[in-house]
Amino acid sequence: MPRTRKTSDRRNQLDGNKPPANSNLELTIPSHFRCPISLDLMKDPVTLCTGITYDRQSIDTWLDAGNYTCPVTNQILNTFEQIPNHTLRRMIQDWCVDNRSFGIERIPTPRIPLTDSDVSAILAEVATASRRRDYPKCRDLVKKINALIKESDRNRRCIVRSEMGRVLSAAFETFASASPDNHAAGLEEILSLLTWMFPLDEAARLSLGSHPSLFCLSWFLKCGTLAGRRNAVLAIKDIASSNQRHVEALAQTNGLIESLVKIIKTPICPAATKAALMTVHYLISSSPSKKETAEQFVDMGLVALLLEKLVDSEKSICEKALAVLDGICGCDRAREIAYGHALTVPILVKKIFRVSDLATGFAVSALWKLLKNQKGECGEILVECLQVGAFQKVLMLLQVGCEERTKEKATDLLKLLNGSRGSGECIDSLDFKQLKRSF
Repeated sequence: MPRTRKTSDRRNQLDGNKPPANSNLELTIPSHFRCPISLDLMKDPVTLCTGITYDRQSIDTWLDAGNYTCPVTNQILNTFEQIPNHTLRRMIQDWCVDNRSFGIERIPTPRIPLTDSDVSAILAEVATASRRRDYPKCRDLVKKINALIKESDRNRRCIVRSEMGRVLSAAFETFASASPDNHAAGLEEILSLLTWMFPLDEAARLSLGSHPSLFCLSWFLKCGTLAGRRNAVLAIKDIASSNQRHVEALAQTNGLIESLVKIIKTPICPAATKAALMTVHYLISSSPSKKETAEQFVDMGLVALLLEKLVDSEKSICEKALAVLDGICGCDRAREIAYGHALTVPILVKKIFRVSDLATGFAVSALWKLLKNQKGECGEILVECLQVGAFQKVLMLLQVGCEERTKEKATDLLKLLNGSRGSGECIDSLDFKQLKRSF
């Protein structure tokens, strides 16, 4: 029978209690109290169909890793059902109590995790409460689901793999149809739960992308709490990622564009900023009315805002901001503003190599659009590009290699720049950190 280390070591390992008066004694843990995987004292023993008992956390980790056999017997598992071994658990608890003088605390009685049938029953209750427009009952169920998710990772996985996203999206649509003001708290709780379910399937997106739901999400962006605004923009991004019909519906939602720009300008958290940028990208690249939508964003000051954001943002935000800037530079009015902004050229040239391959492609594309579509009075942008070292950077990019689409635009850029090399001197990239920001 295996023995532990000295009592003080075992006690520190298990519970971190203070050492007892006699620390020279050694404590023996019965071998059948140990998990065959971790060799630690089992806290929640469960038995598989092979008859072998494991600690629930250890066997869950084993199964989640894609293993389909019993670790001890190596038999293929016909079912993954785990039966709680209550008898062994009580024996372990009694043993802990008998040895409390060694600093070992009694293991708590574990909560029984959710099963698929449990989740199905809850889903049925939510659907029924939603159909009856029983707002208090639905809110109580949402709180219950939220508590179950927080209780354990196993519960969370069980809920996420169910049809919870569809049911909650339908409930959100039902209560959004009434009034966001009247049901704001409950709608925010549903929205919080839905963030665990992303990406949603198409059935859930149909409910969440309906007119009442989009109106409610836009309302949250303007009037919700910080958590509500964050969750709303995450939901909007998920809807926008699906198809053009949803994107067009978002573009037509009153007040949505202004709210997205506000989130980018006054960040809530990095996740919300990224979601807002991705939504803008979908709106100006996938919407059937993308030209009109892009012009609305330009009127809201998005071009200057993106350039300011690119000065010192982290990698992921830079990539998304460059994607939006590249997309919006297809608009004449956006290019006019970009031509007159002091940060445009130095930012784009600097980001060619400073962020990632993805960012490089967007930076080259945006710069190419600006040079390719320049008017006669904006010819000085070529000279500015040369002054901040664009020719050398684009040449180096072609030498080290890049994606084919980027390579084509970089080659064209090189030709445009080479024709004006006599107009300006190539120097190191401008240090634009000292430039005054527009706000």
